[in-house]
Amino acid sequence: MNRFLTKGQIAWLIILAVLIIDQVIKVWVKTHMYWHESIRVTDWCYIFFTENVGMAFGMEIFGKLFLTLFRLVAVTFIAWFLYKCVRMKLKTGFIVCISLILTGALGNIVDSVFYGVLFSQSTPVQLATFLPEGGGYAPLFYGKVVDMFYFPIIDTYWPQWMPFVGGEHFIFFSPIFNFADAAISCGVIALFLFYGKSFNEAFHQVVHKKP
Repeated sequence: MNRFLTKGQIAWLIILAVLIIDQVIKVWVKTHMYWHESIRVTDWCYIFFTENVGMAFGMEIFGKLFLTLFRLVAVTFIAWFLYKCVRMKLKTGFIVCISLILTGALGNIVDSVFYGVLFSQSTPVQLATFLPEGGGYAPLFYGKVVDMFYFPIIDTYWPQWMPFVGGEHFIFFSPIFNFADAAISCGVIALFLFYGKSFNEAFHQVVHKKP
């Protein structure tokens, strides 16, 4: 692929593709599903519409505005880091990983910054509408991140003889996430699997060398 595209073009292609796919899925879910509506695909795969105000995979930590501003600062740094990687012509795979992480973070920022003013509130009995007459459900920077992928691969109960958790319900994997979260996870996992040994060296090189 990189014989036909430059490293910068590959980065842009990943950014645009992941961002478009992520937003198309989110807008469709937001406007076609009720809040907490579930569509069964298989026993271990569901489209389950929920929203969160926190970090990836539905975790809710700190205040909403703080999280949004933190995301903006993080994305700015990652974008700068990616730019330096491209300019220095680091390995294509390394650039792909950073591009996935950047785009995943950017996809969730779009929700946090704009969805509150672009959509009406989703409820169990009312679908959200785009650009509602009465305004959106929240001010700028206070939108909720749309999640929809739910994979309860194992849904069972702990054996009664187990201490502390015996008889309790157990689900693996329980977090509900979106396409942007998946891009971040894939980028981070691939980064450490294939570039773990050289990551610190690359980071030091990018930060301290002027391309």
